[in-house]
Formats: sequence, C-alpha cells, structure tokens
Amino acid sequence: MTGPARVAAVEGALSFESFFRAEYPRLARALLLLTGAQAEAEDLAQEALARTYERWERVRAMESPQGYVYRTALNLHRKQLRWLGVRSRKLLAGSHEPDPAEAAGARLDVLAAMRALPLAQRQAIVLVEWLQMTAEEAGRTLGIAPESVRGRCHRARKTLKEALSDG
Repeated sequence: MTGPARVAAVEGALSFESFFRAEYPRLARALLLLTGAQAEAEDLAQEALARTYERWERVRAMESPQGYVYRTALNLHRKQLRWLGVRSRKLLAGSHEPDPAEAAGARLDVLAAMRALPLAQRQAIVLVEWLQMTAEEAGRTLGIAPESVRGRCHRARKTLKEALSDG
C-alpha cells in the first residue's frame, strides 16, 4: 500500500488509537460499576473495543462512535448474563456436565478398585476392555489360553462391579 491509501490507513489507525486512549478508561470504569469485577470489566471493554476496531471505518463515520462502543459492551454483558442464566438453569435441572471434583473422585475410585485386583485379572481386563484386544490377542500377549483370559476378565468385572457399587 502506497500513496494516499497508506496515508488514509495510517490516519484511520491513529484515529482509532486516539479514540481507544480516550474511551478505554471511561468504558472500563463504567463496566466496573455494571459488573462489580475489575477483570470482567476490562475483558468486556477490550472485547467491545476490538469489535469496534474491526468495524472502525464504518464506526468512525457514525454520529456517536462512543455510543456504539458502549452499546457493544452492554450487549456483550447481556449475552454473558444470558449464557450464565442458561447454564444455571441446566445445573438446577440436573442436565449438566459432571462436577470435576466428582469426576476426579470417581476416577480415583476406579483406580483403587483396579489396584485391588490380582495382577493377572488386572492385566486381562486392561488388555480386553481398555486396549480393545480380543481374548485371543490378549492370550497371546499374556502367554495363556483365550479361555483363561475370558475367565480372568469375568472375575475382574465381577470384583470391580462389587467394589464400585458400594460407593
């Protein structure tokens, strides 16, 4: 880009830069009053100004670019509140992802139950269930008959079911 096009681009960038310097502190303070959280206010202000920058050629020609950026920030905040409302309704209804703490506890329970298995059963169940080997493949890997693999897996499943159903 050379000549007048480059000058116009540089002037547009400088215009946005001066707009940003003037509006960011005011916008962030206003959003702090709205949200009550400094980090959230700064995030919203930055996102609103980034969206304004993407449309700067059109926005700077508006009667009130400040109004545009404030409206954008408020819309972003409303969108965030709607998302939180939907998420909270799902949590209250019970249709949510499992609690990370509960999931971690469940993994620890499974791990403890697996450790409690005899080594032979643990080897067989890992090969067949987790590694998706057939009884024949697992038997070759362990150096035993496929029937023995199936028997070990059966006993391991029964023990795991009993251990995990108690919790």
